[in-house]
Amino acid sequence: MKLIFIDDEQTFLKYMAKRLVLDGFTVKTTFSGEEAVELAAKEDFDVAVVDLQMPGIDGIEVQKRLKKLQPFLPCIVLTGHGSIENALESGKYNAFKFLSKPVDMDSLIKTINKAYEFRLEQEKLYSEVEKNAESENKDGRFKKAFNKFRKLYSVNK
Repeated sequence: MKLIFIDDEQTFLKYMAKRLVLDGFTVKTTFSGEEAVELAAKEDFDVAVVDLQMPGIDGIEVQKRLKKLQPFLPCIVLTGHGSIENALESGKYNAFKFLSKPVDMDSLIKTINKAYEFRLEQEKLYSEVEKNAESENKDGRFKKAFNKFRKLYSVNK
């Protein structure tokens, strides 16, 4: 599973990335929201872990921009400055989960795995909806052609 981990606290970010790599994750790290957005424009990720308060663009803005680039990318939002207002604001942009620092590694790993499962479910649902819409479009064209044929040749049911 490929993660993007965004946090301006470099020591924390390096430690967390090393731990996650040991647990089998592929981790790309960035120290700013701007870097994260640039990276996400070039590479696809399975899950994002985003610090809420950073200099430059904050975690909420990063989350908005990541969702535009990769609509199915679940974002886990971390903060050492947790507040209900921030959690609610972040929730508006579909944060998968809001976790406070210091975060328990086992809890973070479980949350990452759940976020990934959620992503797979969302992609599957979207794929099914797309197939159904495509099928309906084909059926709709067929029905229109058939009805024109019936009118043209005065064929009743």
